[in-house]
Amino acid sequence: MTQRSDASPAPGGDGTQVHAHHGDERARGGVIGLIIGSIGVVYGDIGTSPLYALRESLAHSVKADVVTEEAVIGAISLLIFALIFTVTIKYVVFLMRADNRGEGGILSLMALAQSALGGGSAPVFLLGVAGAALFSGDAIITPAISVMSAIEGLELVTHRFSEFVLPITIFILVTLFWVQSHGTARVAAFFGPIMITFFLSIAVLGASHIADAPQVLTAFDPRAGVRFLVSHGWLGFAVLGSVFLGVTGAEALYADMGHFGRFPIRFAWLSFVLPALLLNYLGQGALILSRPEAIDNPFFHMAPDWGLLPLVILSTLATVIASQAVITGAFSIVRQAIQLGLLPRLEITHTSASQEGQIYIGRINRLLLIGVLLLVVAFKSSSALASAYGIAVTGTMVVTTGLAFVVVWRKWDWPLWAALLLISAFLVVDLAFLAANLMKVKDGGWVPLALGGCAMIVMWTWTRGTRLLAEKTHRDSIPLRELIAMLEKSKPTRVPGTAVFLTSDPAVAPAALLHNIKHNKVLHERVLVICVMTEDRPRVSPEKRFEIERLSNDFYRATLHYGFMESPRVPAALAAMRKTGFKYDIMTTSFFLGRRSIKESASSEMPGWQDKLYVALTRQAANATDFFSIPSDRVVELGAQVTI
Repeated sequence: MTQRSDASPAPGGDGTQVHAHHGDERARGGVIGLIIGSIGVVYGDIGTSPLYALRESLAHSVKADVVTEEAVIGAISLLIFALIFTVTIKYVVFLMRADNRGEGGILSLMALAQSALGGGSAPVFLLGVAGAALFSGDAIITPAISVMSAIEGLELVTHRFSEFVLPITIFILVTLFWVQSHGTARVAAFFGPIMITFFLSIAVLGASHIADAPQVLTAFDPRAGVRFLVSHGWLGFAVLGSVFLGVTGAEALYADMGHFGRFPIRFAWLSFVLPALLLNYLGQGALILSRPEAIDNPFFHMAPDWGLLPLVILSTLATVIASQAVITGAFSIVRQAIQLGLLPRLEITHTSASQEGQIYIGRINRLLLIGVLLLVVAFKSSSALASAYGIAVTGTMVVTTGLAFVVVWRKWDWPLWAALLLISAFLVVDLAFLAANLMKVKDGGWVPLALGGCAMIVMWTWTRGTRLLAEKTHRDSIPLRELIAMLEKSKPTRVPGTAVFLTSDPAVAPAALLHNIKHNKVLHERVLVICVMTEDRPRVSPEKRFEIERLSNDFYRATLHYGFMESPRVPAALAAMRKTGFKYDIMTTSFFLGRRSIKESASSEMPGWQDKLYVALTRQAANATDFFSIPSDRVVELGAQVTI
């Protein structure tokens, strides 16, 4: 007998992944609320780029002593092109159509591409892992450069503040990471209004200065940027790398699509954020053309004397919001990586009762804080940090474009020539930005590459070690149906109640079940073996949560299905199963969990260093009781030592 909650078979999973109810925010706040929310969360990173993007783009011309009208207008023209082509056309118009049941982001796109190919694909998997790894570098650099660039505005108020820039930056960053464990739901309500005020302010400041040098409007002619690139050789190429700083938050448009929806994000960008950014860059350019001495920090020089300190304060708030969005994004992508089997199951804390996206991962928060503080202390200024910024984001963009090709060709059924033509246009621009940013490697660009490389090694090691361990366990295990047949003959002592065993392989008997029979010599009157599967979709609807199969009079096997953006709560799934007729009472149920202690092995298929790393990673894994939200007073743990 098999009962289904109308669930389709899961395409795969390792039985240790994660759930929760989506709680569609879109139904609550209304379109206006979602638009305001998207301005506060999605556009923090790209919205604070004017603090340093044009300044760093022109820094190369300053070093070469060629700060001409052509250089200024050329840099602004390239910024305009980047905002319109890369952000508007590629992300807002095109990529946001490639949603995985409403969700976006690099891992969502990877799952969509794998689904389009009809199963696991090694190249697609590696692309997804590379994109997720590079994002980790961006997550560390963004808070550092954003907050520091805002605090540096204090130097224009008075030079006496110069020595306090670094301590103030460190204090703000430490405070920002400290509050993560308390949740950001209350503060998030202010994000939208603050960012709206910020965008209005930079738009007004920019518009007020365009009249200083009206010729700056010729930057809308893309030929101005092309002429500058062609006529200045390597200098133009270096400028292109810094111009990319203006679009570093573009991935957030796609990644946050599931929280706010396609329309609110598109509307906010086209009607409000993009015009504000264009006006500000044009105003900065006009100011530099009329007052060349303002080139050292044109963003803050636009403000009148009385408005400088308020602008510094407002910009600091905006950069903190931008940093918060990146930190939240890092938590989200780590959770997705855990559910997809790329990382060990770390402890995830939900900081909001109503919003599934409000999560906190303590180990990741500490790693991010340490990385951010090391960067701030090592680089000491936002200009120095700019050299390290951009490579990780351009790499992620190239990966996103590659995965999008698979979706366009195989999922949308475009002709191969049409898919190649479209994707090639995006890829040419992405690769140009990447090549330009690679020039920064020796000046600090190696940092995000090193961080991304370490993240890739960790995910590769965890994936490989888990696969080898699963293969070994499967070889040493007894098929579940064979065990049931053996037990029907041997007739062990039965005790009242229900025993639940979790397993990653539903075909074989769980190790905890075998240990319980071997050492305790008893079996409960009802046995339920549960396997938790992660599907290639963000969320699974409640009616498709489980399927249950009766293997004998007293043995049942259930498969629980969760999306890769969910966190599993096994008792809740059992309660849903009870409504379909399965007899279940939490007070008479015991959960038997196997706790494996992984040991290194001289005969391991992995090299020694990778063996040690995998063992170290297994020790970071969260307790299964907490991870699956199982009541601790109903759990029996049975340990075993296993070699890889």
